[in-house]
Amino acid sequence: MIPISLKGKKALVGGSTQGIGKAIAVELARSGSSVILMARNEQKLKNTLSELPANDGQSHQYLVADFSQFGSFKDKISSFLKGSPIDILVNNTQGPAAGTAFDKNPADYQEAFDLLFQTVVHTSMEALPYMQKNKFGRIINVSSVTVKEPIRNLVLSNSIRSALLSWAKTLSNEVAKDNITINTILTGLFDTERLNQLIKLQAEKNNTSFDDWKEKMISNVPMKRLGQPSEYGYLAAFLASDMAAYITGASIPVDGGLLNSV
Repeated sequence: MIPISLKGKKALVGGSTQGIGKAIAVELARSGSSVILMARNEQKLKNTLSELPANDGQSHQYLVADFSQFGSFKDKISSFLKGSPIDILVNNTQGPAAGTAFDKNPADYQEAFDLLFQTVVHTSMEALPYMQKNKFGRIINVSSVTVKEPIRNLVLSNSIRSALLSWAKTLSNEVAKDNITINTILTGLFDTERLNQLIKLQAEKNNTSFDDWKEKMISNVPMKRLGQPSEYGYLAAFLASDMAAYITGASIPVDGGLLNSV
């Protein structure tokens, strides 16, 4: 088997101190890329930085940025990428608060739009000039299976992530001639802190125990288990590599068969 090599590449990975984001960062580093971790908690960034493999002499670093504060986030990203261009961008943020359509007001939608859409668009557009000049670029968006089959009680995520998916597909066609690929991974049920938070909320809402609700969720997955974050990282590393050079504009479910739609 030919190993994936990202040696000489530089990657910026959002939300990379835990869960799926951290797993992606680790796998990109293991494949030879220099990784810039990005999240809002500096201590967690430092801890994660110390765990990244550096067997190819990479120089890893981190950037403190709060996705939920779009104004300051925008300025920080623009300034950083001017001095430190990247080859690989992984757009990954924390999800918005759960709730139904009746729970949310226009301000909630604007906040979710800034968090899930505006941050991704701004970071991508700031990263693209260097990628276009270099005739190489990989943008990977971490999304959710909810764009195909909306999940109850996640109206903000269901709505805004669907808009981002259409945007990514449109942009992928516009930059494909420059050897830049843009792909979106549709996340199923993975064993992460975020999923456990959602399970806790749903269990309380349905007056049942955390364990019972978790088992109920797992029972809906044909593989009868949760995904491991490392499995997610493997796909991200592949999509970032030359091996995936002809894959762009794709929406790839990683869900153990959870989606019923084609």
